[in-house]
Amino acid sequence: MITRYTRKEMAEVWSLESKFQSMLDVEIAVAEVQAQLGIIPKVAAKDIKAKSKFNVQRIEKIEQTTRHDVIAFVTNVAESVGKNGRFIHFGLTSSDVLDTALSLQIKKASKVLLKSISRFEKALLTQIRRHKSTLCTGRTHGMHAEPTTFGMKLCGILSELRRNKVRFNQAVDQIQICKLSGAVGTYSALSPQVERKVGQKLKLKPETIATQVIPRDRHAELMHVMCLLGAGVERLSVELRHLQRTEVGEVSEGFSKGQKGSSAMPHKKNPISSENLTGAARMLRSFVAASYENIALWHERDISHSSVERVFLPDAFMLCDYAIDRMAGVVENLVVDKKRMLKNMDISQGQLFSSHVLLELVNQGYSREEAYKHVQRVSHSLIEGENLKGKLLTDKLLKKHLNHKKINDIFSGKTHIKNIEKHIGAFLIKKG
Repeated sequence: MITRYTRKEMAEVWSLESKFQSMLDVEIAVAEVQAQLGIIPKVAAKDIKAKSKFNVQRIEKIEQTTRHDVIAFVTNVAESVGKNGRFIHFGLTSSDVLDTALSLQIKKASKVLLKSISRFEKALLTQIRRHKSTLCTGRTHGMHAEPTTFGMKLCGILSELRRNKVRFNQAVDQIQICKLSGAVGTYSALSPQVERKVGQKLKLKPETIATQVIPRDRHAELMHVMCLLGAGVERLSVELRHLQRTEVGEVSEGFSKGQKGSSAMPHKKNPISSENLTGAARMLRSFVAASYENIALWHERDISHSSVERVFLPDAFMLCDYAIDRMAGVVENLVVDKKRMLKNMDISQGQLFSSHVLLELVNQGYSREEAYKHVQRVSHSLIEGENLKGKLLTDKLLKKHLNHKKINDIFSGKTHIKNIEKHIGAFLIKKG
């Protein structure tokens, strides 16, 4: 991933140093268990643990000859250990180390991503509490529908984020796998006991049935969930982009001192973060297809998945982390124009409350069909400067059946706010 869309903490997890360190952690754990079980000398395990180190430049130089990164890594580490270096990688195949180390990297990366999710969650909670009663227009098909509150809008985003957080934790748990079953997964060189004990050391679970690799449905599930996280960010991005349009103007992204919106038009304040994050979600979706393609490997394995994962797994984590963290910043600094929200509600001339007028007429004895026709008739007859409330109270056919107090209550929005506040309150209590 390009540095522009990469946060330092996540980039460090996917660096070559981090990858080789995870591989070394696996090799050391294997040696310790093998010594415990009498497979290799105990002094060899002690030497491997005490002396093992690697040098990325040296590994890359060796690989120029070997054309095999794991052999280059093992060779370099063995050099640092000396005589007992021959017991490094004893009974293992490359994928045993690569796949188990990848599980460790994913564990580290997930912790970074979860911190960004928590920041986003906290930002949404703050704005929900601040705007739980901030009336605004609810829209369907892009048209005015009924009143809602800005806090209610954000509740839906938060609820989805929490579902995705559960899915993410489940997917990460499914990839916390240790695989040390050898060349075609038959434990021909090492027993399942070694795998189990190493897994305990590394806090990983043994693979149930492996080939030479951990089955890639596990990785595809993880990528699928990160795509859902991106889609959740995009859902909010699209909403904020619409609400920032000049004709709407209900919210705006924070605009810092010295920031410029356009090279040609000095007045511009553009929704650049929301647009950027819409694009990030598109990129995340493109990685899902690659992860699904990796599931069907030839026989017990081939390496067609390897080159793909070297790109999409680090990039997916970095991009997903960047997107969630940036959206958290957008929400934290979001400017909400309450007056503009109320002004926009007035554009529809009170028609936002038509459904409650319909219900009131039903309460007064009208059939639903009759009530619908009357409210629709009055709504569609409004001209500029008129309001549905006033028109109803002067309508010859309806005015005698309408309770003025009830109508005033309906058009005040109090009923909507009251029920929304209750619903948000219950949501916040239930979900924290």
